[in-house]
Amino acid sequence: MTDAALPPAGQRKTFFGHPRGLVVLFLAEMWERFSYYGMRALLVLFLVQHFLMDQAEAAGTYAAYAALVYLLPIVGGAIADKWLGARKAVTIGALFLVAGHFAMAFEGSGGRQFITVGGQEYEVQTVGRDEHRQQFAVLGTERTAIEFTREGLIRDPAAATSSLPAVTPHDAIEQRVQRDPMGESTVLLAMALIVVGVGFLKANISNVVGALYEKGDQRRDAGFTWFYVGINLGSLLAKILCGWIGLTYGWKYGFGLAGIGMLIGLIVFQLGQPWLEGRAGPPPEMEGKKGLFGVPYGALFSILGIVAVIPTWLLLQRHEMVETGLTWLAPAIFIGMLIWSVTALKGETRSRMLAALILSAFSVLFWMLFEQAGSSLTLMAQNSVVMPSFINAAQSNLVNPLMIVLLGPVFAILWQTLAARKAEPSTPVKFSLALMIMGGSFVMLAWATATQANDIFKIAFLWLGLTYVLHTIAELMISPIGLSMITKLSAPRVIGVMMGVWFLSSSLAHALGGVVAKMTATETVGGVVENPELALRTYGEVYNLFGWVAVAVGLVLLLGSPLLKRMMAGVK
Repeated sequence: MTDAALPPAGQRKTFFGHPRGLVVLFLAEMWERFSYYGMRALLVLFLVQHFLMDQAEAAGTYAAYAALVYLLPIVGGAIADKWLGARKAVTIGALFLVAGHFAMAFEGSGGRQFITVGGQEYEVQTVGRDEHRQQFAVLGTERTAIEFTREGLIRDPAAATSSLPAVTPHDAIEQRVQRDPMGESTVLLAMALIVVGVGFLKANISNVVGALYEKGDQRRDAGFTWFYVGINLGSLLAKILCGWIGLTYGWKYGFGLAGIGMLIGLIVFQLGQPWLEGRAGPPPEMEGKKGLFGVPYGALFSILGIVAVIPTWLLLQRHEMVETGLTWLAPAIFIGMLIWSVTALKGETRSRMLAALILSAFSVLFWMLFEQAGSSLTLMAQNSVVMPSFINAAQSNLVNPLMIVLLGPVFAILWQTLAARKAEPSTPVKFSLALMIMGGSFVMLAWATATQANDIFKIAFLWLGLTYVLHTIAELMISPIGLSMITKLSAPRVIGVMMGVWFLSSSLAHALGGVVAKMTATETVGGVVENPELALRTYGEVYNLFGWVAVAVGLVLLLGSPLLKRMMAGVK
């Protein structure tokens, strides 16, 4: 159905005052986000505990994955705009995502950890996946319970006949890990499928939401608000269910549940097509046309998507290349856009573009710290936090989507009330406050590691939970206005390019977030930190450093906000 054949706005069926298609997109995105965040909740713990990657390598792999997830939608959005249309792109992306999430359930045999003490090699076996897991040193039929403390390896005092000494200092232990290359390759291939799928889907499903509303329709913002609720509801359900099932019953069950969620999302999207009324189809000039060798564009780009999985898979195996590449590429593009804006644009258009670029640059630091939730903060929850009995480390981040659902309406009312009184903070002020709150949360967490730890070098979950509450408050100040800011401030002829710059800045933030997470890493044996005291101290030192950096940068932005507000030339 072409746009010309769409029913008039007055004759379209609605659901609670909105186009019925919004229900379809709400549910489809809710289940897609369920699958994404369900997998994310488990990923770093899975890499460390199952494949016995060291924490730095696991954090780097996660960062490369997250960076590519934000990079490929630039390509997927361009393909949809020029050839496929958003609807077909979403369908192709969903198929890749279903395949990737189910492939994650094939976990392989995992790594094997060995330690050498006094010239004798033992295999370290870890039982369980949550913070209460137990470790044993195995030599033939001899199986001795062990524990790693700041003093070193402690043998179970009851095992007096064990060949292990009662206490072995850390520097007297040699380690060896036997990797599972086939299992690791399979999981990275599954992650590559997910990355390509998100590339097709992420930006385009939002475009379908926009296409449901006619130009100037005042319900559009409310529609996107409901869509945002769907995202966070899916995230909340994922962290509750996938995190619990994965750590309680097994990794494959948690990943499998995420795959089922994505499959439900795909089915909802396909069955709901009549309610979408043919919106967001291909550009009119591409209707009925075929691509290379007469292959329909949908099939052609599906094939190209399969081809793209291979280089993505290779990049995930070499995460340093992603970090290095983005560290050079993103600033180069940013500087290029800065120079172009100064030389090619004039007047208010130029000043608005410069304001958009400056705020995009500041957002990198925010998302770099925010994304510690998927890597170092999850590992900290496992290693250095006393978790409540009703949640585990994989579920520790559920505070964020829960608070989004609870505080989102509060902030919406707050901004609306302040706007009515002409007292709503400007976008630069909101950005600066978000940075200072984000930085302050890490400074607080670092203080807790130094002053609130118990005798086994763990802090109460209260401090991590409060950190996530502050993250949510900061997120609500910056996240909902980011893309809107880009569309309002960008020069009309380069809005698409600037959307790409925004996604690129997010991708760079995830890559740099991996660098920060790797700085928090300490040695592990069988997926368990070797020195709990050192682990806790390292988290505190790194978080304190970057927390104060964010506070200082936020303060600089606050001081410069009057100038940036003038540069925005009336845009709010």
